Amino acid sequence: MAVLCSSKHLDEIPKDIPKDAVFVKLDANKITQIPNNAFKHLNHLEELDLSRNAIEKIDMAAFRGVADGLRTLDLSNNLIQSIPKEALVKLNAKIRLSNNPWHCECALQEVLWEVKLDPESVNEITCQTSVREEYVGKPLIQVLDSGVNFCNIHQKTTDVAMFITMFGWFTMVITYVVYYVRHNQEDARKHLEYLKSLPSTQVPKETISTVL
Repeated sequence: MAVLCSSKHLDEIPKDIPKDAVFVKLDANKITQIPNNAFKHLNHLEELDLSRNAIEKIDMAAFRGVADGLRTLDLSNNLIQSIPKEALVKLNAKIRLSNNPWHCECALQEVLWEVKLDPESVNEITCQTSVREEYVGKPLIQVLDSGVNFCNIHQKTTDVAMFITMFGWFTMVITYVVYYVRHNQEDARKHLEYLKSLPSTQVPKETISTVL
């Protein structure tokens, strides 16, 4: 069975899709999110077209229940910046992710390593934003083929942040020690000056002679 719901002004995934649907076309609507278990009851689903919507968020279990049978998944031309790896890794489907405003970082790289991309649209997965400014506007596959590893960049950034934090703590400790030493020196100096200012308690020598 084919379910054709293109351009129907839908703003969410319909809950009444027949269980025996094999081909579901929900493109050119106003869907913004794919929630968990949205297609769980569609055990016979082979092709799913969600292109040309306004999808921004895809939950981790969005395609739970259709992993074994799904052959084609079209998520192109949406508003997706990132997608959880867990949502796609179990799918055997050929996936279209082109023409989305992707944020190129380690998480997206890991997704691309795990999924089976549609070879005809793979060059249209472009970095709209990135952890490195020089990759903005470039096809992600081209960037990765050049040897860039966003996960290493992430690790380096984390290492730098840790170094800065440790350096900050070290500076605070040194500052405290210096303050403590100087404060003690000042207290010792004041105490010594106080002792020097006290009157002598010794008995004069001439007084001792008179008594004798």
